[in-house]
Amino acid sequence: MDEAGIFDEMGEEGFRRLVAAFYRRISGDELLGPMYPPDDLEGAKERLHLFLCFRFGGDSRYLETRGHPRLRMRHLPFRIGIAERDRWLLLMGEAVEECGLSPEAGRSLGAFFAQVADFMRNQEEATG
Repeated sequence: MDEAGIFDEMGEEGFRRLVAAFYRRISGDELLGPMYPPDDLEGAKERLHLFLCFRFGGDSRYLETRGHPRLRMRHLPFRIGIAERDRWLLLMGEAVEECGLSPEAGRSLGAFFAQVADFMRNQEEATG
C-alpha cells in the first residue's frame, strides 16, 4: 500500500488513535518510558501525530511548526541501541494491531517503522 493509501485509510483521527495507543504503552515501559519527560508527554504525542500525518500524505502542519523532520538529529540526546529499537518496534507494532488496520496498511506501516527505528540507532550495542 502506498503512503497516500495509508492516510486515506487512517485519516488524521486514525493516526491520533495510533499515537494514543503507542503512548499508553510508553508511559509504563521501564526501558523507553524514561526517554519521554512526563511534563512534555502531550507535546511528544502531538509531534508524532503531526509527523505521521505529514509523512503519509496529510497536511504540512509538522513542517510549518517544526521545519524539516531531522529525526536522527532530534533523537541524538537519547541512547538508542538494539534493545531500544526493538522495544519501540514492539510497542508500536502492538499499537498498530490495536487500531485494527487492514493487513496491507499494517504491513506498510510496519516496514516504515522498522526502517526509521533502525535509522535512529546511535549505539552499536544494546544499552538496556
